[in-house]
Amino acid sequence: MTDTRAVFLDRDGVLVRAPVVDGRPRSISRVDQLELEEGAVEACATLRAARFVLVVVTNQPEIARGTLSRDAVDEIHARLSELLPVDEIRVCPHDDPNDCACRKPRPGMLLDAAREHGLALDRSFLVGDRWKDIEAGRRAGCTCVFLDREYSEPMPVRPDAVVRDLGEAVAWILTRSGR
Repeated sequence: MTDTRAVFLDRDGVLVRAPVVDGRPRSISRVDQLELEEGAVEACATLRAARFVLVVVTNQPEIARGTLSRDAVDEIHARLSELLPVDEIRVCPHDDPNDCACRKPRPGMLLDAAREHGLALDRSFLVGDRWKDIEAGRRAGCTCVFLDREYSEPMPVRPDAVVRDLGEAVAWILTRSGR
């Protein structure tokens, strides 16, 4: 049994500023659009200092839809890895019709990361800004923190905590984990 803890972080709307269209966040499509959310660098550094493994988990259905290339996503993630002290970035390139195990709200990305890194999911956290993030974390057995960006979409699942920004999420995680 491992006691290695992780914080799974959604990309768009949590770490990266996401354009909001019709009340819903959208993904960026070019590296020059990459703008970190306020406090993202400090939040990741604080979590790393507290010895959490940091794994970004992001749905990028635009790849399956053909409106965004995998190369463009890889370029964005290479730059994101330069800016933030994250251990890994996991991408689901599928869309809903693909019925894959990795597309949130399914927990495949979290489960795979746990197996590969020896993570204790029941001692880990997920921070997300949409219900699909929270549901994926729930299904994986993580404690879930909802970053409320006031999108115009329902929240059918109940998170363990609701916060207004990433700094507040980190403070809650550190308190909850006793660090």
